[in-house]
Amino acid sequence: MHKYLNTSPVIDWKHPQILDLAYDLASGITSHEAISKVCFEWVRDEICHSVDYQMNPVTWRASDVLHYKTGYCYAKSHLLAALLRANGIPAGFCYQRLSIDDTGAPYSLHGFNAVYLPEFGWYRMDARGNRTGVDAQFTPPQERLAFQIQFPEEMDSSNILPEPLKIVIEALQSHTRWDQMLRNLPDVSLEQARIIL
Repeated sequence: MHKYLNTSPVIDWKHPQILDLAYDLASGITSHEAISKVCFEWVRDEICHSVDYQMNPVTWRASDVLHYKTGYCYAKSHLLAALLRANGIPAGFCYQRLSIDDTGAPYSLHGFNAVYLPEFGWYRMDARGNRTGVDAQFTPPQERLAFQIQFPEEMDSSNILPEPLKIVIEALQSHTRWDQMLRNLPDVSLEQARIIL
C-alpha cells in the first residue's frame, strides 16, 4: 500500500496548508471511512469545478488546487488524494473515457479517486462537484459516481493507479485558462485506454 501513500510534485500532501486542512477535517474522527467521507465532501463542495464556475487558473498541483479553490476533475482528485494520504489513508486514481457533451464523439478522460477502506477494500468516489444531472455521493460499499457509461466508445476502468496519468498532468500544465483547457481535454483511443487505464 505504500505507493498509494507517496508524496510527489503533484500530490504534495506534506505542504503545510494541506496538512493543516487534513488534520482539521479529521479532528475528532477515528475511522478511515468517516475521515474519507469528510475529505471527499469538502473537496466536492468547497473546490469549484473550473468549467462549472469558469474559474482560472488551471491547477494541477494539490496545494495549488487548495490555494486557488478551483480545479478540473483531475486536479480535484489530486487534492482529495493528498488530504487522504496526509491522514495515512491509501488513495489512488481512476479514469473513465466519456463523451464530452453526452452525444458521442468527441471524448475525453475523466478523473476521480479510489480510497482503501479496511471495512470494504477499495472504494471509488468522484469529487468532481455536483450540479444538475450529477449527484456523486460517498455511500460505501455502493458507488455513486458522477457519470455512467452510455456509448460503446466510452470506458470505465476498474484499475486503481498510484499516480495520475502523465497525459493528464501534461494537459493541465499546458494551459492557464479554463476555456483553453476545455478545448484541449486529454483523451486516448479506446484501444489505448484498455492498455493504460
